[in-house]
Amino acid sequence: MLLPLDPDASAARLRDRIRELTARDVGVIVSDSFGRAWRRGTTDVALGVAGVVAVVDLDGQRDAVGYELHATQIAVADELAGAAQLVMGKLDGIPAAIVRGARLRGDGRGSDLVMPRERDLFR
Repeated sequence: MLLPLDPDASAARLRDRIRELTARDVGVIVSDSFGRAWRRGTTDVALGVAGVVAVVDLDGQRDAVGYELHATQIAVADELAGAAQLVMGKLDGIPAAIVRGARLRGDGRGSDLVMPRERDLFR
């Protein structure tokens, strides 16, 4: 199966259709499995995002002991995609998962997760 040409648009279309069918406003993440440099195994990552923030930037906030964070960005859309993959299974043919309790509504995009060229170690 080919990946969508515009994963963010695909996520937005799925979100619109779910809203049309259910009258519910949900966030949608289109994901796929992904290998990582220096790590074994795969995990799912977000390709397209609609209705959910993709990255939470904690720069300038303080942790529990008062240390100011300077570089912490959490890829929450990837984390949600990985958690959903655990429920769907790789071989079970389950196409979607419902994740409840994540208070991450927003206007994120899958493209928010792509490393900027100037910081990319692999290009």
